Amino acid sequence: MRTQNIQLTLSRLTDHDATKTSLQPSGYRGLYAFHKYWGKKPFEPVRYLIQNTSSERGLVVDPFLGSGVSAIEALQLRRRFIGVDVNPLAIRLARLLVSLPSVDIIEEAFAKVASSVKDKILESYITTRKEPATHYLWRDDVMEMVWLTDREKKRRVELPPNEHDLALSRHFAAYQPQRLREPIFFANSRINSSPSLTLKDIFTGRALHNIELLLAAIDNLPQCMQEPMRLSLTAAAGQMSKMVFAITGRGKIAGARSGRIEVGSWVIGYWRPELHFEVNVWNCFEHRVQKLIKAAAESGTSNVLAREGELSTVCAGHADYVLLARDCLDVLPQIPDRSIDLLITDPPHSDRIPYLELSEIWNVILGEEPLFELEIVVSNARERAKTLYKYNQAMSRFLEISASKLSDNGLLVLFFNARTKESWKFLNSFVSNANRADIIYCGCFPLIYSAASVIQDNREGALRTDYGLVFARTADLAYSLAHIPGWMSALPMPGE
Repeated sequence: MRTQNIQLTLSRLTDHDATKTSLQPSGYRGLYAFHKYWGKKPFEPVRYLIQNTSSERGLVVDPFLGSGVSAIEALQLRRRFIGVDVNPLAIRLARLLVSLPSVDIIEEAFAKVASSVKDKILESYITTRKEPATHYLWRDDVMEMVWLTDREKKRRVELPPNEHDLALSRHFAAYQPQRLREPIFFANSRINSSPSLTLKDIFTGRALHNIELLLAAIDNLPQCMQEPMRLSLTAAAGQMSKMVFAITGRGKIAGARSGRIEVGSWVIGYWRPELHFEVNVWNCFEHRVQKLIKAAAESGTSNVLAREGELSTVCAGHADYVLLARDCLDVLPQIPDRSIDLLITDPPHSDRIPYLELSEIWNVILGEEPLFELEIVVSNARERAKTLYKYNQAMSRFLEISASKLSDNGLLVLFFNARTKESWKFLNSFVSNANRADIIYCGCFPLIYSAASVIQDNREGALRTDYGLVFARTADLAYSLAHIPGWMSALPMPGE
């Protein structure tokens, strides 16, 4: 008996260590590093949950798909998959990542774009040294520095702007977009947006001119080559904007802060810092395409040839996946009851990230017009009327529908974090009324992040980490997850 207890203990320790190792995130890489979609979760816990709580050809559903992490992992593990998101960018990005063209196709597409517009774009940054500038440092509307690369010495050259540089900038200053629609912005102080915000506020005229050159070249490509180039352009757009911070005073040298200026990146919101960079559009685009090429090459061995179908054919097992740019409250009722093996999702966390508002410049580039009224979120933009009360109502409805769709052995895993108890109200209500839905709350576990993966909500009252909240028809179904480090049976509470 003693020997059996020791063996059981050792077995559980081994399971715990293996679980901890498989959940440990390493930061975004490969396909997950391609696009800066907001609020991406590390793929390791998503893969672990899919692998350990569903079977091959089982049905996995993500009603708030986001950047497509769950889609990639589910299809690589040979599960059927349904992904839904109201954000058109999210669906198009996920579709690209789960059905990547070959490296040869992406390289050929890039070569055609380069042949068409590279020289024109670089000419707009040409300096008197006959080399194109890589960066311009601006203080508000005053150009302070021009950076270029000395190809012979392979080093950066920093020069004050001359009349040629200033005249070249003025030449494009009045450029008005011809292909891009007017963006829709709301008065949201949290992300520094207002209805009067325009593309000209966010991009220089030169950047807009060059973005539209790229779009024209992409439109002339064969159909199969267009989407990887368009999504590469959206992925690079933030670095093409006026929102690129100039980082100063980082670190210390001999007791003094460094005077070196470094290039930052677009952060959450539409903040246009006083000291910022204008970055060469072609270089931004090329860098992002090369990331996609590298990711496509690395994922070649794990890429699964999955068949895209309709909602009905995936549910019937005749297709592998479907991705829908729709409202999940409209789609979920169409899935047969008791058919989902794993519903895993990371919904908007109350007022943490207004996804559609932040994705607007990407959707403008894609020519998409999102239905802002369908987004389940709390927004600081009062004209949207996205209140906490309406959010809790919608999330309660989401959980009620989801509960009826779980198979007898199915699990619902909800990644969540919020800074106020009111933001968790729908969960408390659902847990209290779970018996009506024939489902119970089993417990939760904290998500572990790498420094390079997720920026956490550090506002007052926010939990220190997101939690994976687990629901099932019986507690026994979640037993295998109880080995996850930090597992607890109570609901985590913000503000405590």
